[in-house]
Amino acid sequence: MITINQLENGEAGIINEIIGGHGFIKRLESLNLRKGKQVLKISSAPFKGPVVLEVEGCQIALGVGIASKILVKSA
Repeated sequence: MITINQLENGEAGIINEIIGGHGFIKRLESLNLRKGKQVLKISSAPFKGPVVLEVEGCQIALGVGIASKILVKSA
């Protein structure tokens, strides 16, 4: 498994695990990011900028720290 940060731009993955407490997981679930969801990495800005994902047709920008706590497997 790898983190979302390690996906290449344009590469898809399936969320396998989210590392964090109950509140953190609930916050991501409110953004439709949960175990089993397929995500597509659209882009990531250099120098620890945001990571842009697409989930079910919606684009979501996450900070690099949050993205590093989401583990995915290849889609």
